[in-house]
Amino acid sequence: MWSLTRPDASSDDPVLIGDDRVTGASEDVLAAGVSLGMARREAEALAPFATVLVRDVGDEARRFEPVVEVIEDLVPRVEVVAPGLVFVLIAGAVNYYGGEEALAGRVARELDGVFGHLRGGDALLGIADGPFAARWAAAAAIVGEPQVITDTIGFLSRLDLVTLRESIGGEELIDTFRWLGVSTLGDIVRLPREALATRFGNQGVTAHRLASGEDQFVNPRDVPADLAVDASFEDPLESLDAVAFAGRALAERVLDGLRRAGVAPHRVTIMAEAAHGPPRERVWRSADPFTERSLSDRVWWQLRAWVEAGGVPGGIVRLRIEPADLSGEGRQLGLLQDESSRIETERALVRAQALLGPERVLRGKPQGGRMPQERVAWSRWGEPEIPEERDPEAPWPGATPSPSPALVPPRLQPLEVEWDGGMPTRIRLGTRWEPVLTWSGPWRLSGRWWAGERDADRYQLVTSVGAFLCVVAEGRAFLAGVYD
Repeated sequence: MWSLTRPDASSDDPVLIGDDRVTGASEDVLAAGVSLGMARREAEALAPFATVLVRDVGDEARRFEPVVEVIEDLVPRVEVVAPGLVFVLIAGAVNYYGGEEALAGRVARELDGVFGHLRGGDALLGIADGPFAARWAAAAAIVGEPQVITDTIGFLSRLDLVTLRESIGGEELIDTFRWLGVSTLGDIVRLPREALATRFGNQGVTAHRLASGEDQFVNPRDVPADLAVDASFEDPLESLDAVAFAGRALAERVLDGLRRAGVAPHRVTIMAEAAHGPPRERVWRSADPFTERSLSDRVWWQLRAWVEAGGVPGGIVRLRIEPADLSGEGRQLGLLQDESSRIETERALVRAQALLGPERVLRGKPQGGRMPQERVAWSRWGEPEIPEERDPEAPWPGATPSPSPALVPPRLQPLEVEWDGGMPTRIRLGTRWEPVLTWSGPWRLSGRWWAGERDADRYQLVTSVGAFLCVVAEGRAFLAGVYD
């Protein structure tokens, strides 16, 4: 629920926060049937009265950094999983503070001063054997009363299947289990793991492993010194764009070296050295081995948190990423899951971004509109998608008819067209005129007169050298697209 701590989430109004799935919701929204992890569109249907905010993971990491620092002052071995969720190895700290409950109580008291009046900023603490059990022990705790689990297997056996949703990537398998009469993790443990592997593949094995409390080990290997990478900068990095660019390039270097060694990391230490201050370090953990995309995201979130909080005065002069918990097994994939192609694609995009800059590698997302250039929302690859301004599923009467142009200029370009009795006869392409062989239209586009928009007509013109989408407004013609 850390998403609810954002400053624009009103404490008086119902709020729903998420990307594709819900990551935060106020109590009145939860009472309407919404749950964390639910598909956002489904949640919007259940709570149409809620104000919907798009999640910004980078900003959440920035706000979460003071919380991590408080915990790190008490127990040094803090591993960040996501903004709002950390794992802390407490074996040594338990003896120092006089027991698990005493340690949890001390952490809770220190965090009270950080959270203050933040909405959704209450700390829930859980202690158990293994990250998965500890995470759900915290979810079952109440504010001010840490949940200490002494029988981890017994605790896991009582959990509902919904606790597996994030780990197995959806609800399809959960729905299948319920249809088969399996409702708790204890029911899963009683099933043969081999049978689950045969019937459900990787998801079935993951579900059985977590239900059995076997998630805490990743068969770590020793880290050769040359697999950690760093970069120094004569001119300190101060802007967020420069920091993001350098962080992604460094993440690619780390994973490239690990691939040659045949291993993948489950944990990384990110270090940034400031021009006028001490180095900063933070550990991030992942249940699955890091990929280019996942590691680049976490490096960017962490560096953004430090830069925007003023934690690297004078700019960054050195960056270092050190992998740990290396596994040669990687992640078990389904038979038809083409993970290698996805990894190669991400690797190519990271390299292209390192060569060309973050503004030159973009990804498109469909959105609603009547003109071709309006129907795609662009965002930089590797960063959160920009939400669409217009619903692509809504009806768009008057939209440009299909087929869609293969090339669309970012803005309308002037085009010379000759007309004869209202029919286009030829167009000028460069220094020569080309006759129009056939054409279709016009399709009227009514502008919003109250916003200063003009009415326009659209034509599809075909010549011997190509086909074009033409917009005519107030006697002037413009090129809006080129057909393949």
